[in-house]
Amino acid sequence: MTKAVDVVLVGGGIMSATLGSLIHRLEPSWSIALFERGPELAPESSNPWNNAGTGHSALCELNYTPQQPDGSVAIASALKVNEQFQLSREFWSALIEDGTIPDPRAFLVPVPHMSFVWGKENVEYLRKRHDALKKHPLFPGAEFSDDPKVIAQWAPLVMVGRPKGEPVAASRFVNGTDVNFGELTNILVDSFRGANAEVAINHRVSSIRRRKDGLWAVRVVNTVGRTPRTVLAKFVFVGAGGHALGLLQRTGIPEIRGYAGFPVSGQFYRCDNPEVVAHHVAKVYGKAAVGAPPMSVPHLDTRVVDGQTSLLFGPYAGFTPKFLKAGSVWDLPASIRLGNLIPMLAVGATNLGLVKYLVTEVFAGRNKRLRALREYLPEAKAEDWYGYTAGQRVQVIAADAAKGGVLKFGTEVVAHADGSIAGLLGASPGASTAVAAMLDVLATCFPTKSKSWSGKIAKLVPSYGTSLQTDGAAARASIKRTAKVLGIPA
Repeated sequence: MTKAVDVVLVGGGIMSATLGSLIHRLEPSWSIALFERGPELAPESSNPWNNAGTGHSALCELNYTPQQPDGSVAIASALKVNEQFQLSREFWSALIEDGTIPDPRAFLVPVPHMSFVWGKENVEYLRKRHDALKKHPLFPGAEFSDDPKVIAQWAPLVMVGRPKGEPVAASRFVNGTDVNFGELTNILVDSFRGANAEVAINHRVSSIRRRKDGLWAVRVVNTVGRTPRTVLAKFVFVGAGGHALGLLQRTGIPEIRGYAGFPVSGQFYRCDNPEVVAHHVAKVYGKAAVGAPPMSVPHLDTRVVDGQTSLLFGPYAGFTPKFLKAGSVWDLPASIRLGNLIPMLAVGATNLGLVKYLVTEVFAGRNKRLRALREYLPEAKAEDWYGYTAGQRVQVIAADAAKGGVLKFGTEVVAHADGSIAGLLGASPGASTAVAAMLDVLATCFPTKSKSWSGKIAKLVPSYGTSLQTDGAAARASIKRTAKVLGIPA
């Protein structure tokens, strides 16, 4: 028997969880079916150990504030990402206030966000970045120091053993956070799981095709019993991480033509030694090496998962043709089409720095990786750190009329013209911008509902539709309000 629902969500990560939670509050009568191919929710990029840079808010990530040829620092990307993260904070706060989230500490803890650099030119860059950001209401409490003693108080391990007289600088925001998006995913899914919503793990979506009556036939296979079935849906969201590209290609929607993906495997070093962990409570981001892509920005992160605190350092890039950590080696070749071959070749020809970086990283041994770690922790002991493979990210490649193809480093919503199906491609900043991205999906796919939904959305995300980048009063009010509810510094 074929089941019919209003909404099918493909993938059990933070994007589908956020969208399902929003839809459930906006249209409680709508039926929802969520399918996750893994044995649990959030098994891929939303898993806390696969998403080491959690809490992206542009407080410390230097790739969002590039230095311009004239020496100035551009902050437009930082403002955008920070604003998007603030919308997530507003939504989470609303769910805390209505009791959906009983304790914010279940998924979020305060952790200062820092940027750290060395060398005269980098010090001046960080000073200019701080001067540009501290003036904006979205970045309150910005601190800067080029005094080694002050930096040693902020993050002791980065200064111990560092050469005396070396120019260093750091900026800090004490209102930063560490977010466990895996736990948050489970909380959100539980908020709409019930008689009107099916949540099925170990269920792989093999195809999505349009019927003549306008419904989408979603073919689902139970990976345990190998039992196939078809679910009919009025609306489909493909939030399946790297697997989204292939599924959207198989739908035949014209909007996906020209898109391709390039997989990059994230490698990290992890330390669980409590004596080391206790001396570093911060997310410290540095500058990418000269010629390296933005995705390679090194960071030393405090991570809190299920009450255990660890330190992560990375990323080191690896390569595999898989689009998911639990994917297939045929993912990359199977995604190649005539329509995206030229964009892929064009990106390869114009991003030789990325190619060189990946080749170098893939063949880097433990000694080289330890040297990179010791640039941030000069006295790091090899026995305290072990490597592991984190999440698989798929960088978006899109067709471009002028260049043939361009490599994109953000997330991108691809929706059919009639709004009946949409999907999310891309990687960082990803999870942190889930609320903003899913509100955009709703606005794009359900334009006739915007008026009837506006009041409910305003209660859940009060600043949606307001530019926090230009409305300073609104930005300050939002930060103050959400900080109080979340229990973090304002």
